[in-house]
Amino acid sequence: MTDESHRRGDDPALDEPAERAAVHRDSLPAFEPAPEPEAPLVAEHAWGAPTQMSSELPGVPDEFQRLWTPYRMVYIQQGQMPQEHACPFCRAPELGDDEGLIVARGETCFVLLNLYPYNTGHMMVCPYRHVGMYDQATTEEVAEMAVLTQTAMRVLSQLTRCQGFNIGMNQGRIAGAGIADHLHQHIVPRWSLDSNFFPIIAKTKALPILLEDMRRDIQAAWPA
Repeated sequence: MTDESHRRGDDPALDEPAERAAVHRDSLPAFEPAPEPEAPLVAEHAWGAPTQMSSELPGVPDEFQRLWTPYRMVYIQQGQMPQEHACPFCRAPELGDDEGLIVARGETCFVLLNLYPYNTGHMMVCPYRHVGMYDQATTEEVAEMAVLTQTAMRVLSQLTRCQGFNIGMNQGRIAGAGIADHLHQHIVPRWSLDSNFFPIIAKTKALPILLEDMRRDIQAAWPA
């Protein structure tokens, strides 16, 4: 068995993609909701300085809070949706993992971060095939999507101590699918008090970790 096949889990005794993916999944503990924090966590700046040290840093404080959301520049410059002839889920596997925001590649499906996440760590599981509806997926694709979803839950639980998940698919534009022509399943980690008035009043979501940092951490924690 080559080093590459060993990395992918290509054991000849395992005939199905989902069986090989299950080997990776089972190396992680099952999801257990994180306990409610006893005290508020101390937020940190990107360089590691707690915000309680703000009096020691340069600048004059005022009444405003700053939400550093650099990925909103994509909305401003290019708009939210891909061009009609372009499918980002077909394009992503052709790119490097960092550029395509991919955290894991299976045999029939892959896992990537959502460029416009609802919460930090929001992932999607997609088949490589350009197929739109769940009932059009093969048995192998459905099985591997399920196992990769379980692995994603365990990795996020380990990394983020999330307390629950929203998992699901929007089938067709009328049902809310943003990219309706390519099947994808959402995995959104949830925490107590992770929702507030920003998305409703200001159409803004505060995300504490940049995408490239979250992608790197998830990929490093993904079972090899």
